[in-house]
Amino acid sequence: MKNFFKFAYEKLFRINDSPQRIALGFGIGAFSGITPGIGPLTALALALIFRANRAAAVIGTILTNTWLSFLTFILSIKAGSAILGGSWQEVYQSWTSLLRDFSFSKLLDASVVRIVLPVAIGYLTMGAVFGLLTYVVTLLILLIKRRKKK
Repeated sequence: MKNFFKFAYEKLFRINDSPQRIALGFGIGAFSGITPGIGPLTALALALIFRANRAAAVIGTILTNTWLSFLTFILSIKAGSAILGGSWQEVYQSWTSLLRDFSFSKLLDASVVRIVLPVAIGYLTMGAVFGLLTYVVTLLILLIKRRKKK
């Protein structure tokens, strides 16, 4: 695992592109990686739309995909519930109940919108915040590293 992160780090900082485009691509990748279900293809599409570095977007997605989504689950529920003005505890209990007794018919239930919408909005919010932070940190590191080379 340590070798994988070292490999990704070396690849990211050796990309031949502007620091802004690399950082933007990595931030987009982090956003799409933290948001469940959208992954690398969305990162590539967003990188094309925003003219960001596509390789950095894929690296960002791979580094954050899935495992970070589990870590931010409660934060996403809290953020989404706060934005929508609901109780995060109710959403969390409903969500765990849905997962425990999962069936596709329950997904079609109208009350699921009360469960899925706060989680989706929360993940999009957390992804945007994480993507922005990743962009800023990556840009600063790239600028510092490139100044040292000169």
